[in-house]
Formats: sequence, C-alpha cells, structure tokens
Amino acid sequence: MNEESNSYGNASDLLHQLEDILESDALIDELGFIHPSQFSLLKEESGISTNLSGDRIASSDELCFWNRDHKLGISTHILLPLYKAAKHAFMTTFKQYKMCGNQSDKVGLSLRASTSDDHLESILLRHSKSLLLLSCDFMTAWNCRKLLVSKKNQVSMFVDELLLSELVLSYSAKSEQAWNHRRWVIKSISANCSNFKEILAKESELVEKIAERSKMNYRAWNHRCWLISYMTKDQVLSEMRKSRSWAALHVSDNCCFHYRRRLLQKMMEDQSCVEEAASYGHNADIVQAMKDELEWNETLIKRYVGREALWLHRRFLSSYWINSFLPDSNDRSYHSKEATNMYHDFGTFLQKELSLFHSSTFVDDDYGDFQAQATHSASYILWLKVQLPKPLENELLEKIKDVDLKTLLDKSCPERSSLFNCFMS
Repeated sequence: MNEESNSYGNASDLLHQLEDILESDALIDELGFIHPSQFSLLKEESGISTNLSGDRIASSDELCFWNRDHKLGISTHILLPLYKAAKHAFMTTFKQYKMCGNQSDKVGLSLRASTSDDHLESILLRHSKSLLLLSCDFMTAWNCRKLLVSKKNQVSMFVDELLLSELVLSYSAKSEQAWNHRRWVIKSISANCSNFKEILAKESELVEKIAERSKMNYRAWNHRCWLISYMTKDQVLSEMRKSRSWAALHVSDNCCFHYRRRLLQKMMEDQSCVEEAASYGHNADIVQAMKDELEWNETLIKRYVGREALWLHRRFLSSYWINSFLPDSNDRSYHSKEATNMYHDFGTFLQKELSLFHSSTFVDDDYGDFQAQATHSASYILWLKVQLPKPLENELLEKIKDVDLKTLLDKSCPERSSLFNCFMS
C-alpha cells in the first residue's frame, strides 16, 4: 500500500513538473519521447556537464524532461505513470467542475461559485493539456477544452488551442482529433478574427511542413483542402503558385495534386455566376490557368517517367477541359465566333494529347518505369476516347490507328490488357 502511495506521489510530482514546464515556456513547438539513455548525450551536445550515474536515471528530475530551444522531450520510462497521473487529475477535476456547475444551477450563480468555477476551469485547462500531449486521442479532454474555450470566447484562448494541437501534431502528424480540433477553432473564429487571412496562410504552411516529414498524410492534406472554402480569390491563386514547387518535388504524392484540383474547382465555382450570364463567357484567367496546368503537367510526365499521380491529375484536367470548354453541338450558339475559337483550342488540346501519347509508348524491358509510363499512357488514351463526343472520338481513333494498343498493353501490363476490349466496345 505504501509503495503504491509513493508511486502515485512520485507520478503526481512528475505531472506537476511537466505542467510547470509547459506554463513557463509557452513557445514550445515540438514534443518528443526520449529513451533515458539519450539524455546524457543531449546534455553533452548542449554543452551541459553531468555526473549523474546510471542508477539515478529513474529518480532524477533532470533525466525525466528535456526543455531547450522551445523543444520538449519526455523520458519514455515515465510515460505510463505520468499518463495515469494526468488522467486521474483531469477526471477528478472534471467531475468536481460538473458538480459545481450542477450546484450553481440549483441555488443560483453567486460570486463565490463563479470564482470557484474560474479556478477549476484554469486547473482543467492545465491538466487537459498535459493529458492530450500524452494521449492525443482522449476525446473527453478535447471536448472539455472546447466547452471551456467556447464559454470564455476569447481570441487569445482560441489561438492557444491552435498552438496545442500543433504541438500534438509535431509527434502525431496523423492525429484525427488534433486536426478536427484545429478545424473547430478556425470555424469558431472565422467571423470575428481580424487577422484571419494570416491564420489561413499559416495553416497552409503548417500542412506543407508536416507533409514534408509525414509522407502521404491524407489527414493533413484533407485539412488543407478544407481551408479552401475560406480562401479569397487572391489566396487561391497564391496557393496555386506556392504549391506548384512542392508538388514538382513530390510527384508520387497524389494528395498534393488533389489539393491543386480542389483549388482549380474553387476558381471555377467562383466564376459560376459569370458562366451562367453568358453561354461561353469563361473567365480568361481560368482558361489560362487550365492551359498552364496542362503544360506543366506534361513537363512533369516527361521528366518523371511512370508516375501514376501525374497521369491521374491529367485525367482531371482533361475532363474539366472537355466538360467546361468544349462547345455543345446542340446549343444555339454552337456556330458563334467564340464557340468556334473554343473548338479550335480543343483541337489543339487533342493534338497535344496525341503527341504526349506517342512520346510515352516506348517500352523498355530493362526499366520498369518505362513500362509503367506506357501503361499509364495507353490507359489514359482509352479513357480519353470514352470522354469525347462521337465525332471527336472517331477522329481520335483515326489518329492512333497506327498504334496497336492491345499489343502495347499486353507487353507493358498484361493484367490491364482486358481494358482494351472494355473501352473499344
């Protein structure tokens, strides 16, 4: 029994130390969990001398936490007792807070009850922060913080929530609860925050930074796509420019190209009223943006051979071009000058797709990337055939009649050769 009490007392002391560190350094932006054997090395690298012997590792406060240059390290050997102490402290305080709230509702809110609530709320915020850093999926703690922050409704507290969730994401980049919490904060402050535009820009930068160290992070990119609904036209254009260089260095990460597709869709949606006002009143900026994206995508396809994400992106661009810019022969303005120009532009587009196809059908048995390129190219041209209206479909087939697509698919990707019969039927 005494041993248990001593163990719990030690854990409570550790929790108190952790919470003091978090309060004393509000700029901590990175959290990690460190094996006890690494603490001495950290001290040596930082130029801090230590004569601590190995048998003091478990009991020495200095070897439980590391806080330097706004980076926090927690020793792995104290994680379990520290988590249990944080959970116990949070749940106990939360229970007291709910009881206090129930009593206030019954007898009426007094100054004394209000003071007590403020004190408990402060403690709850302190304990819930520690608990979430140790267990980022503890939903009760996240919901408790939402309750308290909403009650106060102060911008500074919402900003603190962004800092907390960012700290969680520094060690758990795919934490769904942390990303959800950020979206809740942004939605809450969107209407009453004077620097909301800056917050959106920083959010986008955060996703890019996290995506750099956490590959194929769907949750991070999903968050960035969600931000688009709050962006102005200028911000969308800025994001298109900024994300291009990152995408060019990560051509296998389809998440980034999906993000660019969402940006293009946002541009289209913003011009929906203009398009309704005139049959072919397409905004010149959008048309040019689509052309630029197609040319850039073609450059990447030729430079980085066999990357499926690039071909999937091209399907989206081609589909949008066909559905949005190809004149409808049943429309009364089909023979108008602007419609004729758009049809000419589409003819140029189709010619470029055929040129790209012919340059990508080389199959080299020694290099898998060339085989993949030929497969993606053949699959793409078969897909394009289905998207085109009948007259243009026949034109496409006429221009590729000298290419044996079935043989090409059989050689580069036998398992996909059945696609030929499906698409050509």
